[in-house]
Amino acid sequence: MKAAILPVIIALTGLAVPQAAWAQPGVRLDTQMFVERVTTDVNGRSRRILASADRVTPGDQLIVIVHWRNDGSAPLRDQAVIRPLPRGVQIDPSDPSMQVSVDGGMHWGRMDQLWLPTPLGGTRRAVAADITHVRWSLPDAVPPGHAGRLSYRATMR
Repeated sequence: MKAAILPVIIALTGLAVPQAAWAQPGVRLDTQMFVERVTTDVNGRSRRILASADRVTPGDQLIVIVHWRNDGSAPLRDQAVIRPLPRGVQIDPSDPSMQVSVDGGMHWGRMDQLWLPTPLGGTRRAVAADITHVRWSLPDAVPPGHAGRLSYRATMR
């Protein structure tokens, strides 16, 4: 079981390290990831807590938070924050402000707009397990020094 968890931890460590934005220079991105755990308090009631995601197992519910900041000297215009999904992570694509890609970031849209080729030459609708990247458009004209947060839910497969 421990051997199966190691590749997952290695794949997820890329989320905890600041990565370059697929956007205009001057955008700083930092990502935090938490595991949502359900515990029982002393009175027997269920409580949801966020714990460090240093150990994840299949079925864990993850909360991923992307912090962005305009560290440049000019306002950001028509920019997007794009994040690849680590292998083994499946997101909930229901956020209307988020676009997804199922082909490595070449094409973007909502899940109901995306199709994939089948081995026999046909096509099929994309499903959440096919998502490779997520993208959010930043507000227009983000002044230097301004920052924001984006988040999504995911499940460890």
